[in-house]
Amino acid sequence: MTTVLLIGAVVLWLAYANGANDNFKGVATLFGSGASEYPGALRWATVTTFAGSLASIVVGAGLVATFSGKGLVPDAVLADPGFASAVAFAAATTVFLATRLGFPISTTHALVGGLVGAGLAARGLGGVNLASLGTAFVAPLVIAPLAAIALTAAAYPLLHAARKALGFARETCVCVGQEVRVIAVEPRGAPLAASVAGTFPSVAVADPQECFQRYAGHMWGVSLQTILDRFHYLSAGAVCFARGLNDTPKVVALLVTAQALHLPLAALVVTVAMAIGGLISARRVAETMSHRITAMNHGQGFTTNLATAFLVIWASRWGLPVSTTHVSCGALFGIGAVTGQARWKAIGSIALAWITTLPVAAALAWTAFTLLR
Repeated sequence: MTTVLLIGAVVLWLAYANGANDNFKGVATLFGSGASEYPGALRWATVTTFAGSLASIVVGAGLVATFSGKGLVPDAVLADPGFASAVAFAAATTVFLATRLGFPISTTHALVGGLVGAGLAARGLGGVNLASLGTAFVAPLVIAPLAAIALTAAAYPLLHAARKALGFARETCVCVGQEVRVIAVEPRGAPLAASVAGTFPSVAVADPQECFQRYAGHMWGVSLQTILDRFHYLSAGAVCFARGLNDTPKVVALLVTAQALHLPLAALVVTVAMAIGGLISARRVAETMSHRITAMNHGQGFTTNLATAFLVIWASRWGLPVSTTHVSCGALFGIGAVTGQARWKAIGSIALAWITTLPVAAALAWTAFTLLR
């Protein structure tokens, strides 16, 4: 009973950390493009992720089987109660630390690292099926961000050309108002210059970082900007739904493997913990995803969401353990590269965090399993 409670507590911590690091990623384009303020985007992320997590009960069995560790580590290792605890602890610690630092990393990658580390601690090199590790785990994790970059880079020029062909123009902000200026004056005979403040009318083009571009024109009697906003929200919701669909089974697998809970109840408990994590601790990763990777407007954010949702839903359908983080960030990298607004220093820091995720999680899992055993 004590072992089951330990496994349950550690897995819930993993679910909380996953929600904190991942829940906002689908709506980062809403916040980044100015389509929504942070609270509204967070609420939309929570609702749609929750729906995707519940749907995973029906369609996520393939991922539950994949992340149970079957085929990657021997069955005798999977039966050890300490195995699931070590994997969950390692993944949760890695993801939580990254969240505190504001890095959007992959829970999938952390789980794979945990599985490998615990397997090595249990049986050495014989505890990990290297062929299965390469084909079923590593390959999808490497290919997914590259596919997202390519898909976004191809889709955006097509959508951009379609907008121009339809005659929809982009609007530019012009700020009209009054500003206070301080002017230095030197009265005749005064030894020192004095300054006076005056209020003068001014007209200026807004800073691009403060002025979010909008679109002019109407379609079917409705403002084009309104239509785009609605589709942008829908695409963001689709990404969050897809993330819940793809990520929840990976965490649930640890509870099922340890026989702590049966699948439907395990999925519900994990879903609630993920939602709480996102509501409480998502802000730092939200800032990174929304503002530090690339500047974007509504159309560019919409394009990245379409690419991300398509790839993650397709992967979930076939049980492929892709990382929603890698896909969504890859899409943002792609749009930044196409528009010339990518912030490569921030992108380099994120890539470094990705590279270190697996070895850090593996080391933590190895240590945890050794201590528990």
